[in-house]
Amino acid sequence: MTEHRDLETRIAMGRGDLPADLVLKGGQVFDLVTGEMLTGDVAIAGETIVGTGAQYDGTHEIDVSGRVLVPGFIDTHLHIESSLITPLEFDRCVTPRGVTTAICDPHEIANVIGSEGIRYFQTASEHTLMDVRVQLSSCVPSTEMETAGARLDAEDIAALRGHASGIGLAEFMNYPGVIHRDPVAMDKLRLFEGGHIDGHCPLLSGRDLNAYVAAGIRTEHEATSAAEAKEKLQKGMRVLIREGSVSKDLHALQPLLTERTAPYMCLCTDDRNPLDIAEHGHLDYMIRTLIALGTPLLAAYRAASLSAAEAFGLKDRGLIAPGLRADIVVLDSLESCRATMVFCAGRLANAEAFGERDTVPIVGRNSVKAPTVAPADFRASGNREQTDVIGILEGKILTEHLTETIAITDGDKRPDPKRDLVRIAVIERHGKNGNIATGFVRGFGMKSGAIASTVCHDHHNIACVGVDYADMALASNRLSALEGGFVVVQDGVVLAELALPVAGLMSLDPFESVQDQLGALRDAAKTLGVILEEPFLQLAFLALPVIPALKITDRGMVDVNKFEIIS
Repeated sequence: MTEHRDLETRIAMGRGDLPADLVLKGGQVFDLVTGEMLTGDVAIAGETIVGTGAQYDGTHEIDVSGRVLVPGFIDTHLHIESSLITPLEFDRCVTPRGVTTAICDPHEIANVIGSEGIRYFQTASEHTLMDVRVQLSSCVPSTEMETAGARLDAEDIAALRGHASGIGLAEFMNYPGVIHRDPVAMDKLRLFEGGHIDGHCPLLSGRDLNAYVAAGIRTEHEATSAAEAKEKLQKGMRVLIREGSVSKDLHALQPLLTERTAPYMCLCTDDRNPLDIAEHGHLDYMIRTLIALGTPLLAAYRAASLSAAEAFGLKDRGLIAPGLRADIVVLDSLESCRATMVFCAGRLANAEAFGERDTVPIVGRNSVKAPTVAPADFRASGNREQTDVIGILEGKILTEHLTETIAITDGDKRPDPKRDLVRIAVIERHGKNGNIATGFVRGFGMKSGAIASTVCHDHHNIACVGVDYADMALASNRLSALEGGFVVVQDGVVLAELALPVAGLMSLDPFESVQDQLGALRDAAKTLGVILEEPFLQLAFLALPVIPALKITDRGMVDVNKFEIIS
């Protein structure tokens, strides 16, 4: 790893009295304070930038003539588990794209194995090239309307404090618990009073939003319209523009990102998988898309680094300037935002550097303890033809609460592919109670077969959608054999699958292999008639009961606006 230089050495190298450890020569630095392009070398001592705007000699020198240097990008909110790869593979996947800091909330793995999962991420953060910051998960489980594998109370969270990767408390999803002063929520908030607390309050406004922000909650990544984001900015929240594999809010919020608002707006991915990263990109994709849509260069790059650093109290980064961490991205141009070199704390992120990292012991094996299900378990009993239906909004994790008339035949409401009404089921898989809940969803376009997943936010039970009960049973049962993952089944045959044996969430394979397997899964889903670009993560969010309007957990259909299970 990069050697840490003492105070006197840093000063001497900055003054030019000693050769710098590394000098990037001949490029231009994009200054995120003035918006100007600065000429001169960038001198680095160990992990720290010590000189800009002058000529330097270095023990090692790299010619970056004709290139533009910008500060490393900061993903301000994400769940690394949703990349379906381990933290070390995530590092290898996205750091070369310019992401040098990732502020993660490991609440996906925490919902499966509790504190052990958060400690796993804390340990992994000690070995990644990028700086992985591990927020402490605030809502495990997210609500009392689901069965999770673990529970974290205030005392459990307190015991996880003090690690070097920490910043504060991760997204507080139980916004009704905040505004109605639930004692459990209050205990967690008090732990971080005066510190950093991340927000999560979709569609909240007016006095309810005032109450939520009054709790000391500082950020918000759930805004899906410019009007919603503007109100939250006006209430003092930092708005994080999100562009994940399912939740795509960049186009809606882009008009709000100007040089005036950029100091208070940041970028995040929340949930983005390796196939999406391979085909489109990560924060680099967000930056070049914003610019293509007309966002000023200064606003886009401020949001990607300086504004993010300020929002999260990371005073040692966000600019290419003396005294700051040497997180630097070398670009061909600001408009294209394609990294040719990336430095993390002064170290070039290349194959050699990734190969020298220590490994981290894997946790969360054998976590799928689901009951064996039969086709009959997917019947939807009921004595009312009027039926609540989840309506998918592609590109959003918000859903519609639809009502459809579905005939009852032999005591069962059958899927109706012609009307795009297919069965959805959630099966408890933590070995707690064996719950199975069923309902209807519209938006998959599925004509046959079934798909199933153990990535099922945030409780990560088995979610299955299909039109054939036998295929649904096969897909769900196959997940137990895989220790979790994704499965596509048609006519009694497994067409494609991806094993995710780390807590049923992450693969042990290299990210390149996961990309290939996701491509095969997407192609297989299309043979069933599925019209969604990302059906697996879209399915996962249909079980998240903190995002309006209608969702499903192992305990039944949930009216999120009323925050109650539909009887």
